[in-house]
Order: sequence, then C-alpha cells, then structure tokens
Amino acid sequence: MTSERTLFRLSRILALVPYVLGKESAEVDELIERFGYTEEQLARDLDTLFVCGLPGYGPGDLMEAYIDEDEVIIDAADYFIRAPRLTPTEALGLLASGLAVMGMGESSPALESAVEKLMQALVPEAKETLVVDMADEGPGVSQLRRAAVEGQVVRITYRSVGKEETTTREVEPWAVFSTLGQWYVVGKCRMVGDERTFRVDRIRDLEVLEERFEPPANPPEPRVGYTSSDEDIVCVLDLGPRARWVLEYYPVEVLEDDGEVVRIRFLSPDVEVPARLLLRLADTARLIEGAEVAQRVGEMGARLLSRYR
Repeated sequence: MTSERTLFRLSRILALVPYVLGKESAEVDELIERFGYTEEQLARDLDTLFVCGLPGYGPGDLMEAYIDEDEVIIDAADYFIRAPRLTPTEALGLLASGLAVMGMGESSPALESAVEKLMQALVPEAKETLVVDMADEGPGVSQLRRAAVEGQVVRITYRSVGKEETTTREVEPWAVFSTLGQWYVVGKCRMVGDERTFRVDRIRDLEVLEERFEPPANPPEPRVGYTSSDEDIVCVLDLGPRARWVLEYYPVEVLEDDGEVVRIRFLSPDVEVPARLLLRLADTARLIEGAEVAQRVGEMGARLLSRYR
C-alpha cells in the first residue's frame, strides 16, 4: 500500500515539474521556499525525475533534471514534448482524476488550466455536469490554499458549532481539501498545540500573516469525522481493490471485507455526495442498497450522456 509520505512526495513532484517547465528554470532557494523543500529533499526528487521516462531509456526517452550552480533545470523527454492523443475514455478518466486532486486542495495553476481545457473539449458549456466531487469554493479557500503552499501562518476567528463558542487562534495550514460537500483546512493549531481540522465556512475572519512555518515531513491524510443523523441518506456500496482509498478518505462503516471486495455503509446529509462518488468510481464500485442514490446517479448519468448525442 502506498504510504502517506510517498503520496506527499509525489504530489510535490507533480507540482514542481510544471512550475519549473513554465519558467524554463528556477532558483534553488525559490523552490525550497515555495514547495517547503530542504536542499537534500529537492536533490533527491530531481534524482528521481532523472530516471523517469519510457521503456528503452535512451537519451530521448528520459527526463533531465539537475541543479546547475544555483538553478534547477528540468528538460522534458521527447515523448512529453509531443502531445498525446487521448481516447474519450482516457480523457474522461484524466478529467475525473484532476477534479479529485483539486477537490483535495492539491491544486495549481497548471492543473486548473489542464482541467479547464479538458472540460471545454469533452463537455462544452457543461462544467457542472462533470464536477463529481467538489464543493463550491467559498471565501477564504484560495487564501488558505496559498498560505499552505507558501508555508504562511494564518490567524482565524472560528465559530465552533459543537461548543457554540467563537475563538481567535493562529494556525499553520498543511492542506486544504473538500469532502461531504464542505471545504476544510487541516494544520497545527497553536492555541492547543496539536493538529486540528477546521471547516472553512465557519471561519468568520481570516488573516494571512507574514510569519513562515516548516511543514511536517509526513503530513496526515486529510480526513474529517462525521456525526450521523436520522435524516441522513444511507446506502451500501461494494468497493473493488482500486476503490479502497474511499475507506481512508470518507467516514464509512465496513460491513464485510474478503480481501478483494469490501462492503461499506455510507452515510451523508446530501444525496449528491454518494451519487457523485459513484460516478467518479465508475466500474470500481457497485451500489447495493440506496434507492435515492440510484435515482440520482441515473439522472446525473443521463445528463452526461446527453452531451454526446
């Protein structure tokens, strides 16, 4: 199973490459500050890129990534220079993956541009049809995301629904993500000296400070707890091996697990959440129970298919 540390490292490399390619080169100090690297970590990731490419592994098949004095140089291999021709299935899968990453807050201008172009090519003027796992970005999301990327401390005035109190605290934001129709920021709360997750729509005031912080080497997997109610939508899903990540990302109850297929009970305050998740999972998951969810999936699928007729 892929470790959290590996996922974080991959995410940072995927953000690093388009950033450097877009500038042709970038200074070492700039990348260390922007992406939260140490010099050793940056050198190690560049060494990894140096052996990435296509089978054959000749000069035209591999990427070049190295430090020249104080500059980082990344040259794409010939294969990456030639734009690939995607099948409709490949393009839809790529679009769903891009939307999923954006939904977790791990976005960048390059990713947003790529998703925008895929949407225009696949489903012109129908963005809402294909947004399968993203909450609407309210005020503060972009500021928090930028603060997390830049490693800047934020001061928030936060309204806690559970305790019905409003507090002002300083937070070191690690990641911004969306799940269950809401945006969250996770990081170290200096008031309690420990990790906390805050719902963005409960932040009454936000100030990005000049103070910088060092992000953790192994940030936790974004996750929120969920308190069920009698009005929740309840459904039962079977997840295949490639859909097991749902267990780590959503608050679910495991009913059965034979090592291959895991059956879960999924609760949500909104039918849109499991319906969009099922569209995103495609053939890697199956709805077992949940009439309302089945109806909504059918409606959303019909809207999507109508764009190709």
